[in-house]
Amino acid sequence: MATGLDGVIAAQTRLSHVDGEAGRLILRGFELEQLAGHWTFEEVAALLWQDIVPHAADLAGSLGQARCAAWQRFHPLLPQLAGMSAIEGMRFLLAAVPDEPADATGLLGAAGVAMAAALRAATNAAPLSPNADAGHAADLLRMLRGQAGDASEVRAFETYLVAAMDHGLNASTFTARVVASTEAGLASAVVAALGALKGPLHGGAPGPVLDMLDAIAEAANADAWIDAAIARGERLMGFGHRIYRVRDPRADVLKHAVSGLRGRDNRIALAEAVEQAGLKALARHKPGRRLDVNTEFYTALLLEALAIARCGFTPVFAAARTAGWIAHACEQQQTGRLLRPASQYIGPWPEPQAA
Repeated sequence: MATGLDGVIAAQTRLSHVDGEAGRLILRGFELEQLAGHWTFEEVAALLWQDIVPHAADLAGSLGQARCAAWQRFHPLLPQLAGMSAIEGMRFLLAAVPDEPADATGLLGAAGVAMAAALRAATNAAPLSPNADAGHAADLLRMLRGQAGDASEVRAFETYLVAAMDHGLNASTFTARVVASTEAGLASAVVAALGALKGPLHGGAPGPVLDMLDAIAEAANADAWIDAAIARGERLMGFGHRIYRVRDPRADVLKHAVSGLRGRDNRIALAEAVEQAGLKALARHKPGRRLDVNTEFYTALLLEALAIARCGFTPVFAAARTAGWIAHACEQQQTGRLLRPASQYIGPWPEPQAA
């Protein structure tokens, strides 16, 4: 029996395909490399939503207004964020979004505003209102940091949002589909998915990559530190992936995006040295097993280079993935089928009763 549902087909989808053996991520007929860094967040979300989510074609023109409407809904609730972590604050705000009437664009805008407001509150900064006329990536980056990004920063951030938008039937996306199959409502599906993402085995990996860079400190220390970590049996954060047996395609597009920020006040040069040291050490210690960098490695580096606090990495990921959650929830609803897997009982059986 497959544990963890590995290899079990639970849904048919037109949205995304993860090919771990070939290192490919396909979104609605496009390789990720064709989209990330070339299309806007709104364009890729509309691509995912076409023929599945109502009003997908209007997304580029309506998402800014959706952010503003979300701000009006959330503003009276912002004092309640005191003492909450960023992810808990985001969950709290999104729980205030009603299921009816179903509004996919409104929910996507709300996810971005909730993410930015919750992170600002968690870092003792005042949340900022949205700008309806700005692009989604540019506006979220400004609301996160308190200042607008330049062209290179916005491009890098938008590349990340696109790369994180959808990735097959992962734990949070499966959760969204299960909830959607009950007809609970779109907002309920997204809030449930966010709860699944909160777990460190799913959404929490980029932060420890930075902890590793903190410990290494200088490029000259990378070889010795990594060899010692492997000798202790520790996992190298940001290397290897449960699905990909070759390079994670998201790591490639994010590395390219990060390259546009090289030379600024960041740790890109250190990370590149750690990547090379890690790959060499893994090849020595684990011959015959390819372990490459994954998306968390360059996600951590990119978000840090954009001056986004570590506690915001998972909420930022959630704001991007909400577009995918919505697409999967709506696709699941089209089937009209309740997801109800079976279980295998391995507990004790009742003792036979005397005649």
